Amino acid sequence: MDILRYVAFSTDPLGGNPAGVVLNAAGIDEATMGAIAAEIGYSETAFAAPRPDGAFDIRYFSPKAEVPFCGHATIATAVAHAHQHGVGDLLLHTMAGPVPVTTSTRPDGSVVATLVSVEPRTAEITGPDLAELLAALRWSAADLDPALPPRVAYAGAWHPVIAAASRERLADLDYDMSALGALMARREWVTIALVRRETDTVFHVRNPFPPGGVVEDPATGAAAAALGGYLRSMGLIEPPAVLTIHQGVDMGRPSLLTVGVPADPSSGIEVTGTAVRLA
Repeated sequence: MDILRYVAFSTDPLGGNPAGVVLNAAGIDEATMGAIAAEIGYSETAFAAPRPDGAFDIRYFSPKAEVPFCGHATIATAVAHAHQHGVGDLLLHTMAGPVPVTTSTRPDGSVVATLVSVEPRTAEITGPDLAELLAALRWSAADLDPALPPRVAYAGAWHPVIAAASRERLADLDYDMSALGALMARREWVTIALVRRETDTVFHVRNPFPPGGVVEDPATGAAAAALGGYLRSMGLIEPPAVLTIHQGVDMGRPSLLTVGVPADPSSGIEVTGTAVRLA
């Protein structure tokens, strides 16, 4: 078994979000996958098993739990596959549904990947859940941007979208990991998408990930897709649109995610990024 290590959503190994990638995971059982992910220690490790038709079954494990879909590990897997087999189209069968991915080579030789999420959804967040969430974050109602109301968004995994009223509020992340993790486990939320809107299409984002045993994720493609779906469903952007998401800056691992939001409300959200292999 060849365990690869990549950084997704950055061309700099010191930026982005590290992911483990196993491209030959056929026959590996769930317990072994979980143990490997825990040993690697990255927020996610992807295990891809080839199908006879050329597609892949793929599973994603954090150090603590399996998640149904992970964007940064998908980008890392696609780039790793391209490095070994050449660029082109892949179809990944995730627990959330099929996710097509396309890779291409840039003029500088780097490989870029674009995934298309499953159909996104947006749901209300109840008053008690929101109050408990804000208490765990140590935020108040005054810290929220009223132009972007709290909701729970899905594009393969569920993520509450909580918009900060200021960049300073977003930068000051000091939450109760135990309390937040307990709430997220009950509600099956994967990360919390804390966002600050800089312009109509530029966002700064942070993603606490206590269910995976990770204080913060430096780049979260699944949450980026969910955010795109949320903005479209709430009428907060005029699709088709392209979003630029800056994440990981406040934790010293700057990441860049590009999100394409088609006009069709049933269409999946496109998430694009690079990945580089770690030595």
